[in-house]
Amino acid sequence: MKSKKSFSLNKAISDHKIILSIYGLGNVGGPITAAWLRKGAKIIGVDISKKLLQEIKQNNSHKHEPFISEIFSKSLSNGSLVLTKDGIDASKKSQIKFVAVPVALKNKKIDLTTIKNVIENISKGLKKGDSVVVCPSLPPGTCEKILLPILEKNSKLKCERDFHLIYNPERIFEGRALQDIEENYPAIVSGLGKNSLNFAKKLLKIISKKGVLPMSDIASAESEKLFEGVYRDVNIALANELSTFCNSTGTNYWEIIKAANSQPFCHLHYPGTGVGGLCIPVYPQFIINSAKKLNINTKLIEFAREFNDKMPITCAKEALKLIKNQKIKKKKIAVLGLGFRGDVYDSRLSPTYSVVNTFLKNGFEVSVHDPFITHDDTLPQNVNLSKNLSKTVKNACLIFISTDHKQYGKLTKKQLVSTDNPIPIYDGRNILNKKNFSGIKLVTIGNQNMK
Repeated sequence: MKSKKSFSLNKAISDHKIILSIYGLGNVGGPITAAWLRKGAKIIGVDISKKLLQEIKQNNSHKHEPFISEIFSKSLSNGSLVLTKDGIDASKKSQIKFVAVPVALKNKKIDLTTIKNVIENISKGLKKGDSVVVCPSLPPGTCEKILLPILEKNSKLKCERDFHLIYNPERIFEGRALQDIEENYPAIVSGLGKNSLNFAKKLLKIISKKGVLPMSDIASAESEKLFEGVYRDVNIALANELSTFCNSTGTNYWEIIKAANSQPFCHLHYPGTGVGGLCIPVYPQFIINSAKKLNINTKLIEFAREFNDKMPITCAKEALKLIKNQKIKKKKIAVLGLGFRGDVYDSRLSPTYSVVNTFLKNGFEVSVHDPFITHDDTLPQNVNLSKNLSKTVKNACLIFISTDHKQYGKLTKKQLVSTDNPIPIYDGRNILNKKNFSGIKLVTIGNQNMK
């Protein structure tokens, strides 16, 4: 049963007596905004991107996240969502401020410029009784050592006495972000002190059906979010290293992990052409950078990061062995998949970029196919990107599967190769149905002997 105070907070938000402002309406802030709108909140949405604000107004934003555009459109119509670029004004007019802007990693160095600018704006409108909820993944100590001083200095207020500082790391998966916030996981909550933590627990319970998981301090919560990514990165690196071992020993990694994972103490991951996106490749670097400042050894994490970064190049070189010493009419390679993982429209830090560059450096022409991505500024200008599979594979001497889009698992020999040109295929994700490619030289990561 909810306490009277918890119920009154919920009602105050749904009655618009308490107004929320959400800074950053992208991949993280968009779903957070939608979750609160579904609870009846009045929200001031803040973003510096004119393009994104216009897309939201035109019901054309967050196209690949279910329900969000529709929620935004309805909320704009009934006045429960207001959009602005003015972060200071939004802070003055709201009592609870959610910070959902990303933290960048440039040349393996953490760039806090954007979030510091947002906190600066919030601090200039911060009032007694307000709450600041920080959501992006951060190096441990960022909230307390960097963001808190900005808030207190500019507002002339004292945290815990005058306002709350809360850290609530986002825990979302692209394509189901709203569902993750509302249903799939408990919300991690932490605060600068007891007052902030108690308020955080009451607040986040409103939108999280799985409840909240309170942590003793903000730095621990900051670390928890990063550890999730480190765990996956290190275990993927282990899978990639073991799959490389299988390549050399002539054994089948996929058969081996099925047997190994049949007991509860083994959880071997899948290998692949690499790790992409703005989460798994980035969070370990936050830990590595923080550890260096403290003179702490993180060799295992560093090795995993380096190994996964090199994996696209390793796979591309393995694929080139399939056409070594062959007479080739046209030096063209078809790469299937640009998304950083299967069935996403996001190519940020995709391993495919390294795959493509490796082929280009070896003197090959490259064409890339992706069923979801039609334009990309990161690919070299001489690389063709198309949704037309037939066009991409035409006249290719090698096909390289880089992303595990589900539709690739349904491909047949007829769709990829012609009878008079049975070109080899390198499956970097183990997604092709081998039964559909009899008679074709097909090599899978972790099972180089497969034909």
